[in-house]
Amino acid sequence: MRATRAGLPAVHIDPRSHPDRAAFDAAVTAVLAGHGVELVCLAGYMRLLSGEFVAAWRSRILNVHPALLPAFPGLHAQRQALDHGAKVSGATIHLVDEGVDTGPIVLQAAVPVREDDTEATLAARILVEEHRLYPEAVRLYAEGRLAIEGRRVRIRMDA
Repeated sequence: MRATRAGLPAVHIDPRSHPDRAAFDAAVTAVLAGHGVELVCLAGYMRLLSGEFVAAWRSRILNVHPALLPAFPGLHAQRQALDHGAKVSGATIHLVDEGVDTGPIVLQAAVPVREDDTEATLAARILVEEHRLYPEAVRLYAEGRLAIEGRRVRIRMDA
C-alpha cells in the first residue's frame, strides 16, 4: 500500500501459490530481476531463503536483526538477551548468507539493557537504532562503499 501511494510498483507473490520454497524463491527472483533490482532489503521477512536464492543474490541481500550478532541469532533475540543477563544488546545490519543471521556484518549499534527492561521496552529502543542503521547501510551499498573481504565488510572512504 505504501509503495502504491508513493507511485512505486508493488508486487505480492503468495508463497502458497507455489509448490515449494524453491519455486517461490524462483518466482521472487524473476520479479526482482524483471524490475532491475540491485539490492534486496529484508525487514521482518521471517522466512528462510533457499540456497539458490541466496546464491543468485550473493552479497546483495541485506537483513536487519535486533541483536549484536553473532550473539542471539534467530527468533526472540530480545528475550535471549534478557534471559542471558546481557548488559548490552543492539541492532545489526548484515549481508545474508545460507545460515540464520550468520552473514557478514555491515553495521551495528549498541543499546544498553536496563534492569527493568522487558522484551517490549528493549525492542523499542533497538528499533530506533535499526531505523537509523538500515538507511545508512543501503546508502553505503548504493555509493559502492562496501567492500566484502571474506566475513568482513569494510567501508571504503574513497568510493
